[in-house]
Amino acid sequence: MRAPALVISDLNRIVRKYWPAADPELLPRAYRFADVAHGDQKRLDGTPYIQHPLQVGGLLAEVESDPTAVAAALLHDVVEDTPTRPEEIEAEFGGTVRTLVEGVTKLSLANFRTREEGQAHNLRKMFLAMADDVRVILIKLADRLHNMRTLEPLEAHRREAIAEETLHIYAPLAHRLGVRRFKWELEDLAFKTLDPAGFHDISSRIGAGRAEREAVVAQAIADLQEQLREADIGAKIEGRPKHFFSIYQKMQRQSIDFDHLGDLMALRVIVESVPDCYSVLGIVHKLWIPITDQFSDYVAKPKPNGYQSLHTKVVGLNGQPMEVQIRTREMHRVAEHGIAAHWRYKEGGQPSRFDEQMMAWMEQLRELEDHLPDEHEWLELVRLDLFKDQVFVFTPNWDVIDLPAGAGPLDFAYRIHTDVGNHCAGAKVNGKLVSLDYQFRNGDIVEITTHAGAHPTVDWLKLIVGSGAKSKVRRYLRDQVRDETIGVGREALERAVRRLPPDERSALRMDDLVQVARSFNLRDEEALFAAIGFGEIEPETVLIRLQPEPQGPRTIAEEIESFRDLEASNIAPAARASVTMGDIDGLAARRAKCCNPLPGDPIRGYITRGEGLAIHRADCKNLQHRTALEPERVQDLRWGQQRAADTYRASIELVALDRVGLLAHITAVVSESGLNIASAAVDAEKGNVATIRLVVDVENRAELNRLVDRLRNLIDVIDARAVPNRATSSARR
Repeated sequence: MRAPALVISDLNRIVRKYWPAADPELLPRAYRFADVAHGDQKRLDGTPYIQHPLQVGGLLAEVESDPTAVAAALLHDVVEDTPTRPEEIEAEFGGTVRTLVEGVTKLSLANFRTREEGQAHNLRKMFLAMADDVRVILIKLADRLHNMRTLEPLEAHRREAIAEETLHIYAPLAHRLGVRRFKWELEDLAFKTLDPAGFHDISSRIGAGRAEREAVVAQAIADLQEQLREADIGAKIEGRPKHFFSIYQKMQRQSIDFDHLGDLMALRVIVESVPDCYSVLGIVHKLWIPITDQFSDYVAKPKPNGYQSLHTKVVGLNGQPMEVQIRTREMHRVAEHGIAAHWRYKEGGQPSRFDEQMMAWMEQLRELEDHLPDEHEWLELVRLDLFKDQVFVFTPNWDVIDLPAGAGPLDFAYRIHTDVGNHCAGAKVNGKLVSLDYQFRNGDIVEITTHAGAHPTVDWLKLIVGSGAKSKVRRYLRDQVRDETIGVGREALERAVRRLPPDERSALRMDDLVQVARSFNLRDEEALFAAIGFGEIEPETVLIRLQPEPQGPRTIAEEIESFRDLEASNIAPAARASVTMGDIDGLAARRAKCCNPLPGDPIRGYITRGEGLAIHRADCKNLQHRTALEPERVQDLRWGQQRAADTYRASIELVALDRVGLLAHITAVVSESGLNIASAAVDAEKGNVATIRLVVDVENRAELNRLVDRLRNLIDVIDARAVPNRATSSARR
C-alpha cells in the first residue's frame, strides 16, 4: 500500500516540536534544492521521486533525529542520481550536511560478483561511515525502510535479495543501535517478502483472536490503572503489539505451533521515575501471579544498545500468560528511537554508559577492519556480534564489561587488552578458579591470571565467542608461522627461477623485488615471500613482473597469426576454456594459473608471445599490471556455451585442527557434493594445525563457492578458501 504523500510543512513542524531552536528555513531550503535537482524523476511505482527523500526525512523525524540529519535525508540521493556536485551542497548547507550526504552516497556506489560479497563490502563501508558519524547509518536505515515499504514494483528475485539483506544486515544493525521503531518493521516487511505464506498465516491467526485479546487487555489495563491510582502513581498503560516476525522466531526457536504460544498479550507501563518503575513492579506482582524465572531487570543492567526496562511475565486474566514492561518516559524514548533519540543529549556533558558501549563496539569493528582483509570472514564475524545476546560481568574494580552470551575468560581477557589475552593462563570468577571453558553468568566478578609462557593455541578458537577475540587469536597463530612461511615462499620463488632457461633467468630484475611487492600492495620482500608461502601469490606471477619491459618487434596482428593455427590438442584439457572473443576467434586459449578463472567469473584475455591467449579473471592483479604496460594485448572476453561434460580444475586450501580422520571427513563432504577430487595433500604444522590442499573438478565458480562454504562450516576447519592452482602431490600423512 502506498504511503500517504508527505508535505514539507508537516515535516518541518514535526522536527521543530523536538528541536524548537532549529533554523525554521533549513528543511524547506533542503526540500526545494532536492525538488529542483530531481526534477521530473519518477520512482518505479510512478510517484514523483521527491516523495522518497521526504518519506526518509519523515522516518528520521519520527525517531527525533536532529534537523541536520533530516536535511541530509532530504538531499541523500541528489549526488548519486542527479548532476549535483558535493561542493554545491556544502556551499548551500554547510560541511556537515555534505559529509552526511556523501557518506550515504558512498554506501550505494558498488557492484559485486556475489550477493554475499556485496553484503560484506557494504557492511564494512557502513561501519566505517558509522565511526565518522552514526547519522549516516540512521539515514541509510530510514532509506532502506522506505524502500522495503515500496518493493512491489521490483521483480521477484530483486525483492527477495533486498529482503534477505534487510533481515540479515539492516534489521540487526537497527537493533544494535537501539532503533526498535525501525527494527520491527524491517523484520516484518522482510518476513512478508521472503515467506508470504508464513506471514499471512500468522497475520490471519492473530486477526482471528484479536477481539478477545483486546477485551482481556482492556480489562487488565483498567485493573492495573485502578491499583496505580490508589498508590498515587501517574502512569500511561498501553497494550503492546507482538510483531509477526518475533512470533515466527519464537515458534521456530521453541518448535511449537501458533496455537501453543502462551504470551500474545502484553502491557507496557510508562512512568515518571525509576523508583516508580519498581513500585509498579510490586503492584503488578501483587495483582497477578508472577511466573518464576521470567523477570529481567534492564534498568539496573541496561543492554549494550541503551535499552532499559523492567520485564516480567505473570498469569493474567483467565489464567493466560501476559508480559508486562515497565519503564520511564525517557527509557521509552531510547527504547523506540535508540541512538537517534540519544543524539539530542550528545553535546555537552560527560559520555553516558551508552556512549561508552557504542564506542567500545565500534573500536572492536575497527580492529576487525584493520586485521581481516577477507570479506567473507569479516561478514561472518560481524554477523556474530550483531546477533549475539549479551552477558554483563564485572572487573575486580567493579567496571562493567558486556560480552556476547556464552563468553568466557578468554573473551574477557582480550576485551581488557590484547597482551592480557595472549598471555592468559587462567581465571577466577567470584573468587574461585575456573577453567577457560567456563561460561559467564550475569553479575560474575572476573579476574584474569597471566603468565609470560602462556600463548594462544588453535583450541582457544573453540572457547571464544566474540569476533574481536577470535580475530586476535587467528592473527597470533598466523604470525607464529609467518617466519616459516617466509622461508617456504623464498624457496618456491628460487625453484621457479631455476626452472627458467638461462637467458630468461639472467634477464630477471631481481633487484626489483620490493617494487614488485608493492605492486601487490605488500610492504616488502618478506611480505611477498610470505604471500607466496601461504599460496596467495604464485611464484610464476612474480617472475612475470620481474621480466624486463617487452621489446618485441612483431605487431599484435603478426603475433595473432603466429599462433592462430595452434592445435587445441596441445592444450591440457584442464586448461582449455570455452570463451567467446571479439575479433580473435580460433586462437588457442588457456586459463591463467595466477587467477584460475572459472565459468561465471568476469574474464579478459591477454595475447601472449607465442603461447596463445591467456584467460584471466577481470580483477586479476597480474592482468591489471599487463594492461598498464600493454593495453593493446588485452581483449574483452565472455564465456561461451558450456558442454555438459566440461569441468575445470580448481584448488581449495583449508586450515584445520589436525586429527585422525580429518582428510576422510573433508573428502566425504566433497563426494556428497557430487564432485571429483583430482588430488589432495596434507601438511601438519606447529600447534596441531594442518593445511589441506585439494584440487577438485568443478563446472563453474558458483559450484566451487558452494563447496568452500560447506567446508568452512565443518567443526574443525579454521578457514577454507579457493586459491590459485599449483602442482599438488598425492595425500600424505
